[in-house]
Amino acid sequence: MSRSRWRELAVAGHAGDEAGARAALGDTDPVARELAIGALHRMDALDEATLRTAMHDLDAGVRRRATLIAGTRPGCSLLDVLHDVDHTVVEAAAWSCGEQEVVDEDVFARLLALAADADEALVREAAVAALGAIGDERGLPVILAACADKPAVRRRAALALAPFDGPEVDAALHAALEDRDWQVRQAAEDVLRAAGDE
Repeated sequence: MSRSRWRELAVAGHAGDEAGARAALGDTDPVARELAIGALHRMDALDEATLRTAMHDLDAGVRRRATLIAGTRPGCSLLDVLHDVDHTVVEAAAWSCGEQEVVDEDVFARLLALAADADEALVREAAVAALGAIGDERGLPVILAACADKPAVRRRAALALAPFDGPEVDAALHAALEDRDWQVRQAAEDVLRAAGDE
C-alpha cells in the first residue's frame, strides 16, 4: 500500500471520514488496519466489537494500537492481551491496565505475575507501573521486590510506591535515594518530597 493511502487514513480521523476508516478495517495491509482503528477512535466512532476484533488481529502492531486504546475504556477487559505472544503487546496491555486503574481479579493476578517474572524488563516495568496506579496493597510486595530489578524497573518501582505507606515503603524509598542510577534517585526524591518527607 502506498504512503499516500496511509496519509489518507491518518487524516480520516481528523476529517470525520468514518466510511473510509471502516473500509480499511479489512485491508490486507496491517498498517492500514492500525491507522483505521486510530481514526475511528479519534472520531469517537470505534465500537467495542470492532475494538475487540482489533485486539485479536493477526498483526502485533494492530493489537498493540487497539490495546492502548482499550486503556481509555474501563469496561474493556485486557486479560487476553496480557497473555499475548508478542511482548510489546503485553507491555501495552499492562500500561493500559494502569490507565483503567480498576481491574478484575484475573487481570490483577496476571499483573502480579508479569511484574515478578516476565522475561522482558519493559513488561515488568509496565506491570509495576500498573500496580502502582491501581494502588491495591496486595501489589506492594511485588513492587518492593522490583526495587532490586534493572534500573528502569527500579525507577518505575520507586514511583509506584507513591500510593503506599509504612516502614517497608519508607525503607525502600530511602534506599533508592542511594541508588547508583540517578533516575532512580530522582524518582525516590520526587515521591518523598510529594509525601512531605524530605
